[in-house]
Amino acid sequence: MSNELNELREKKKDELMNNESKSKKHIIVYSTNTCPYCVMVKQYLKQKGFSFEDKNVSMDMLAGIEMVRKSGQQGVPVVDIDGKIIVGFNKPVIDSVLGL
Repeated sequence: MSNELNELREKKKDELMNNESKSKKHIIVYSTNTCPYCVMVKQYLKQKGFSFEDKNVSMDMLAGIEMVRKSGQQGVPVVDIDGKIIVGFNKPVIDSVLGL
């Protein structure tokens, strides 16, 4: 019984640490209303438990300028994870940068 309790405690501790590291990531998604890949990248981040700031570049000209300055291009989505810029919905790169 004691062993099971210790295992449960360790599992809970790992979950808490994992959630804490997720909340420490600063993620910005530059997107538009009509981009299906933008929707997919935002859904993917939510499924993985990450919160993010969504900047709609079709509605916010300053966000668009910021995105182009960071990425060097006008295509969306652009994902900024702690300053690492990812162009497009590239799961392997996103996972790598997120430490998944």
